[in-house]
Amino acid sequence: MTAGPDAYDRLGRLVRRVQADARVPAVSAALHRADRQLWTCTVGGTGTDSPLGPGTQFRIGSVTKTFTAVLTLQCRDDGLLDLDDPVGRHLDLPAHGELTVRRLLSHTGGLQREPFGDVWDTLNAPDVEQLVAGLDRAERVLPTGRRFHYSNLGLAVLGLLVGRLRGGSWAEVLAERVLTPLGLTDTTVTPRPSAATGYLVDAYSDEAHPEPPTDFGAVGPAAQLWSTATDMARWAAFLADPAALDPAGAVLAPGTLDEMRWPLTTTDETLWGAGFGLGLILVPQGERVVHVGHDGAMPGFLAGVYGRRGGDGTAGAMGAAVLGSSGTASEVLELPHRLLTEAVEHDPADIEPWAPGAPAPAALRGVLGRWWGEGSEYVFSWHDGALRARGAGDQAGRPPAVFAPLPDRPDVFRTVSGREVGELLRLTRDEDRTVVRMHWATYRFTRHQETFDGYDFRAGS
Repeated sequence: MTAGPDAYDRLGRLVRRVQADARVPAVSAALHRADRQLWTCTVGGTGTDSPLGPGTQFRIGSVTKTFTAVLTLQCRDDGLLDLDDPVGRHLDLPAHGELTVRRLLSHTGGLQREPFGDVWDTLNAPDVEQLVAGLDRAERVLPTGRRFHYSNLGLAVLGLLVGRLRGGSWAEVLAERVLTPLGLTDTTVTPRPSAATGYLVDAYSDEAHPEPPTDFGAVGPAAQLWSTATDMARWAAFLADPAALDPAGAVLAPGTLDEMRWPLTTTDETLWGAGFGLGLILVPQGERVVHVGHDGAMPGFLAGVYGRRGGDGTAGAMGAAVLGSSGTASEVLELPHRLLTEAVEHDPADIEPWAPGAPAPAALRGVLGRWWGEGSEYVFSWHDGALRARGAGDQAGRPPAVFAPLPDRPDVFRTVSGREVGELLRLTRDEDRTVVRMHWATYRFTRHQETFDGYDFRAGS
């Protein structure tokens, strides 16, 4: 289906307002969703002889880190590393080799932000040998695990790790294992001649001065990439809903993206406005909605790339990207969140009609209905081919617990998502094979409300 003109006009007006008010020489925005045509909007000029359009490349800065994170999790899924491995197990490093892969991905290793030296003064990034050699002069500015501390250096080390384990450079591995399979043909390590020029806009006049081009060298896995808004909206959609764009799991299994999206730390202990997972920023939107992705900043450029998960009206494979050619217009970073919210509010996903399904297996029909555990009421049901449970008082948007049978243990199930994920559900039957009791995460569940010592209010004993 195609969105109505009013919905797209709203989005376009938001982009034009940011471009004008924040004084951004060029803005390119895109919205990807499974149920609508790709939407794009560009405002301004490239600063080159090439016209601005949806195919114009911008520097995406630290959005690059999300690609390095996916490459790292690919290595884990292929058995090449464990997230709790110290990086020194796989790389010969003069210092900080005891930091684990997980700590570097989540920016909780305490490693200093940048490589040793004044990179932002000289704009001379280290090569691989210089980066490694400088590690023994790089500080551990915080104790490991103390708190979130952003580190380009940490992601650069992970880029080296990925290349070493795959037998190539980070850029080669990225192209082969992510960009090509997902069709991100406009995402490159070096800019094309038609790429937009990045600017610093004077705070007190309308002058916009070009920023010098930079190559981030061995720190490239943290911030090197160039891309388009259309590619990045697709990438954001993949981060939020990988099964829609990669149904075979060729790039990464959906369960692994679930793991990456789990918050490991908050980015600001005073605000609690965002969290950080395994290489991904998580921005709660209320009502069980989260935007997942990353911001990017390099001299002359800002980028915001986020996918949307959860909530009524959210479409499948929903992602937004906004790229700007100003290094200081922070409004660019807020705009993808506004585009996603406006799109859902004014053009929500269509409501899928319900249709009858297959009945529950005969052995489980006696489980369905209301049970009591820990003094509270739960409802067990059968939907979409799986046994489910939810608290009787749960909010409508809270996902249910979903159970999968253990093939070698009759009447035992594993909780595969939702409440008590990972825990076992055990059914107890009487001599007539009727389920009379259950244990979930070792807590007893009964048909009537009972105390912990077994007093049944209905029976009075």
